Amino acid sequence: MKNVKRLFALGMATALAVGTLTGCGNNNTNNTNNTNNAGNGSESTAADNKENENTAAGGSVYYLNFKPEQDEQWQALAKTYTEQTGTKVTVVTAASGNYETTLMSEMGKSGAPTLFQVNGPVGLANWKDYCYDLSGTAVFNELTSEDYALKDGDSVAGIAYVIESYGLICNKTLLKEAGYTVDDIKSFADLKKVAEDITARSSELGFSAFTSAGMDGSSDWRFKTHLANLPIYFEYKEDGIGSTDAIKGTYLDNYRAIWDLYVNNSTCAGKDLAAKTGDDSRNEFLNKQAVFFQNGSWEYANLVGEDKFTDDDLAMIPIYIGVGDEANQGLCTGTENYWCVNKDADPADIQATLDFLYWCVTSEEGTSSMADDMGFVIPFKNAKESANLFVQQDREYTAEGKTPVSWNFTTMPSEEWKNGVGSALTAYAADETDANWDAVVSAFVDGWATEYQLANQQ
Repeated sequence: MKNVKRLFALGMATALAVGTLTGCGNNNTNNTNNTNNAGNGSESTAADNKENENTAAGGSVYYLNFKPEQDEQWQALAKTYTEQTGTKVTVVTAASGNYETTLMSEMGKSGAPTLFQVNGPVGLANWKDYCYDLSGTAVFNELTSEDYALKDGDSVAGIAYVIESYGLICNKTLLKEAGYTVDDIKSFADLKKVAEDITARSSELGFSAFTSAGMDGSSDWRFKTHLANLPIYFEYKEDGIGSTDAIKGTYLDNYRAIWDLYVNNSTCAGKDLAAKTGDDSRNEFLNKQAVFFQNGSWEYANLVGEDKFTDDDLAMIPIYIGVGDEANQGLCTGTENYWCVNKDADPADIQATLDFLYWCVTSEEGTSSMADDMGFVIPFKNAKESANLFVQQDREYTAEGKTPVSWNFTTMPSEEWKNGVGSALTAYAADETDANWDAVVSAFVDGWATEYQLANQQ
């Protein structure tokens, strides 16, 4: 009864503000297009059919996947596990930008997910009443550090399963055609100089500096969440804190500067960004229409292969905004992906889910799929080294003594806050006035305080 009431409360909150996790690769909660996404007719049917399946004597697994860009790989891995063990594993993938609402819907059914995920402390606040305590489980004991455990008091409510990085993906070949290399870009001033020079010669060169900063739901997470992480990170670092109930906006002038650079040196005009998608941005990069593409290590598999790029064509560099020791800044590296097991599931299904997770992070099939097919760096003892170029470059930056930019967007107070910032950024891109930027600042600072108070019932 407690969780029924909790679902009702969550539903009311969603009705007031339709929020989503902004996942990497959405890529929130954040992802890209895939074939098995819940949220359209066929995927919703797949989820509904889960209620009608016969549960095997040893239990079964229902994983509501958060990352559409890895849907195909999870389907294949589930099939392999079922073939090896006889345990039925159903994987349903939420449509881009709809994980939270899909999870809410599925949790209200009799065949609810046995395995789901949250994006960190803010996401956990909504779902902690459903989380099985993973303390002492086999999969928990495989973590390389307890720092990757998401705790609710003494209880382990979730465990991180992938460490990812994002930055500016570069087409080194085009950059060379423009007369530069990645070694020429070590600061925001360098990036600005290169981007504006490319723009000045774009007709001659035949390409732009940046892909479109699309602000539709498949792409806006890159800027209202991932890019917004930079001013938050530097403010937290300066103030010696890890979260706050009232962001000050110390580095919002720098946020404006990098956003201006993206908008004014792009493949399209700022007024067109509202309708631009994640696919548009990726395709512009694949079609060699731009040098720089803000995205993450999860995007690697979409960029390499037949008729695409090779590793020699690509690099990922830090997103510089003109703050801190830029010469020693690394990529933005962290996680917002935590596995949680539904404590209200049948005990046999809970055990089946724990067994599946353990197999994923210890078996040759599981670790190879997560490293080679999904491109993941997983924080488990038997992890296989990933062939993902961007993962390797993050490791190289760290080995050189550069400091990764931590993922602090898990402390953002709500999805409604992100949506407010995104809407203001879109309006500003269409008309770059000081008044419109003031609206971005208000959404960022005032919106943070308001949403934090609502989230924490202050």
